[in-house]
Amino acid sequence: MIPIVIGSTNTDSPDSYRGYKILRKVQNKFLNLPLFHTHGINCRINKFLKMPALLDFEEPLGKLLEQLENAEKLAMDGDVDITKTIKDIKSKIKEKQKDIFSNLTPWQRVQLSRHPDRPYTLAYINAITNNTFIELHGDRNVKDDKAIVGGFGMIDKQSVMFIGQQKGINTKMRQYRNFGMANPEGYRKALRLMKMAEKFDKPVVTFIDTPGAYPGIEAEERGQGEAIARNLFEMMNLRVPVICIIIGEGASGGALGIGIGDKVLMLE
Repeated sequence: MIPIVIGSTNTDSPDSYRGYKILRKVQNKFLNLPLFHTHGINCRINKFLKMPALLDFEEPLGKLLEQLENAEKLAMDGDVDITKTIKDIKSKIKEKQKDIFSNLTPWQRVQLSRHPDRPYTLAYINAITNNTFIELHGDRNVKDDKAIVGGFGMIDKQSVMFIGQQKGINTKMRQYRNFGMANPEGYRKALRLMKMAEKFDKPVVTFIDTPGAYPGIEAEERGQGEAIARNLFEMMNLRVPVICIIIGEGASGGALGIGIGDKVLMLE
């Protein structure tokens, strides 16, 4: 998954050169993350081995992955040397991956963006910052929205404000995170953190991964539309570099609420 620049704003601002340097640091961090194969795409971040969840068009990989898992177990438990067999299976998996993922339809790309095995915001942040991330909570008005996380972390001795939508890694955590769908207080928390970054002259990096803002009645009663619109207005006027990275879904106004920046990147 390689960061691709798909848009930019404020290129003539006095911070544009400094913003470019921060952009390069973020890109380099992404490219240097440990590479790990889970399903068809190269999935960076994951630190433990498991059989991946497969989408319908990935099913041809299922049998090969199962054969690889059985062969590796046999190699660990037995005295038989099956190194060549394992190597052959891995070679077949790579060929099948290349065949499947070089001919994706638009809908299949959408399915991949929603894949349950994709790493989420906190995984990226902790890997990029080498676990120096300090999370900050609350919008100072209603409550702390768990669907949006944010706080300071370090990239090469540079303090950066990270903000992103977090979906959750299992059913219980997805409910806790409201499936990455933020309420108004989530967007107001994000804005509070952006203003804090601006006050201390720190760049902002946002991670976008949401099916949309939460559409519940209580969210509308607390001003969902106003909260998103306020973020759009304020992000256009921030005096620090802002980099937005789409790491999964980028749907509706829920994505736009933290998606205005000097550079917008998308993982492919």
